[in-house]
Amino acid sequence: MDLSHIKLVVTDMDGTLLNSNHEVSSLFLELFKQLKKHQIIFVAASGRPYYGITDKLKAIKSEIIIVAENGGIVIDNENVLLSIPIKMKNLHKIEDLIYSNYHIHPIYCTKSKAYFKNNSNGFIKLLSEYYPNFSVVNTVDEIEEEIIKIALYHHEDSEKHIFPLFENLADDYKIIISGKHWVDISDNFANKGNAIELLQKHYNISMEETIAFGDYNNDIEMLKRASFSFAMENAHQNVKDTANYKTKSNDEFGVEVILKELIRAKESFFNK
Repeated sequence: MDLSHIKLVVTDMDGTLLNSNHEVSSLFLELFKQLKKHQIIFVAASGRPYYGITDKLKAIKSEIIIVAENGGIVIDNENVLLSIPIKMKNLHKIEDLIYSNYHIHPIYCTKSKAYFKNNSNGFIKLLSEYYPNFSVVNTVDEIEEEIIKIALYHHEDSEKHIFPLFENLADDYKIIISGKHWVDISDNFANKGNAIELLQKHYNISMEETIAFGDYNNDIEMLKRASFSFAMENAHQNVKDTANYKTKSNDEFGVEVILKELIRAKESFFNK
């Protein structure tokens, strides 16, 4: 595995770069300095909102590219390269499906903030870990901004209790299981793979010059845009089946292990 020609590093956040306590390691921040030294572009690609990603990576936020809301928003140094709002068609049908199961908690995500429903009060502390900038509303009609994504949370199992209710909307929306507790609804074009393809074209970087890390189904399109695609040890089986390589878990510094190899390969190549 020759990583000496890598120009672009892309990683998911939760379950991948962040540990189980939702923390980024000091080791990564040290390795990031080496990535910069070798002029490697770094992209944080997450289902989290833009402000949620910058909060986790505040020390380097002005030096990275952010793909937020599963590819619904792409921001490079505060320049918005892509923003894909959700189609309003069938929005009330989605609300009706949510109301049919009071265990489902929706988060309506806009560029600047998230909106929780008032019946999710008991889960607000948990939800605010992912969406710290939020307001509480009674109905979706109170939201005046464009909605980029609807995140649905279930405290037990999203694949079992949420996805079957919404998969028949796949003609109008992208319905993706993004975590054990999460299903995300967005525009059909909004995915991490399309976002990374846009960046590859923008910076004239090939798939062979791209390395990507992921752990869940919302990472699959992104991993397909990288020849050096890595599934975390803790990844969903679908991700392991998609990725070309595997690395250690997020709690065992799986991303950092490979970044060390990348930096060694760069230094060895330039010291020839």
